[in-house]
Amino acid sequence: MHSARTTRKIIYHVLVVVFGFIMIYPVLWMIAGSFKDNSEILRGSLSLIPRTVKASNYSTGWKGFAGTSFARFFLNSFIITVVATLGTVISSSLVAYAFCRVNFRGRKFWFTCMLATMMLPSQVIMIPSFLIWYRIGLADSYVPLILPYYCGQAFFIYQMMQFMKGIPKELDEAATIDGCSKYTIYTNIILPLLKPSIVTTVIIQFYWKWDDYMGPLLYLSKPESYTASLAIKMFADAASKTDYGAMFAMSTLSLIPVFLIFLIFNRYLVEGIGTSGLKG
Repeated sequence: MHSARTTRKIIYHVLVVVFGFIMIYPVLWMIAGSFKDNSEILRGSLSLIPRTVKASNYSTGWKGFAGTSFARFFLNSFIITVVATLGTVISSSLVAYAFCRVNFRGRKFWFTCMLATMMLPSQVIMIPSFLIWYRIGLADSYVPLILPYYCGQAFFIYQMMQFMKGIPKELDEAATIDGCSKYTIYTNIILPLLKPSIVTTVIIQFYWKWDDYMGPLLYLSKPESYTASLAIKMFADAASKTDYGAMFAMSTLSLIPVFLIFLIFNRYLVEGIGTSGLKG
């Protein structure tokens, strides 16, 4: 019996390692490609070890294009991502608190409308949204990429509501007896207890917004305002030679902020998702 259990554990761990390597291999190949020259990349070699290490891909890629370095592109992405993520946390937590803790007329109707927006593909509202921003003169700016996130995001509203249902309502009642308003209850009681769900929102929204490509492609036309995801695509030029080494180098650097956010807040991410699914 002991030998059978040991064998099963060995097989299990071997399979986990194999499947884990298969899943992460494309990322490893991209990182290895950032040290290869174009000829080796275009040969389609599956090797993760470059024949000739070309570290200059990073300096070449960092220079950017159109007189704008990648430092500017990363800064643009950081500003948009941080401000939009902050708006998502503030607006989504407020709306979740209203739906979960405040009784008002039409609550079920508006909640249903909110859930319906989760079922709409982003492509459906892409053109109408662009026309609206264009007609009010804000299409070529960061406003369309940030302002909508201060109006609540249905996915995160629902997630926070599920977490909030696990917070005893007796805390609200006791605070009300002590003379606290709904805003005081929200800021002093609900928000501190909502920390795991908020951290989960920060991680997921930061990841989504940092990797957003379609939004900047639609609304940004000046090279100096490009985000990192859009600038990386500019390395691919069908009319001339594409510098794949520099593209992979900048793609590798663009993974660092997301990786650090996930590494630092991983414990809160698991806790937030787990409790949101179990409570309520």
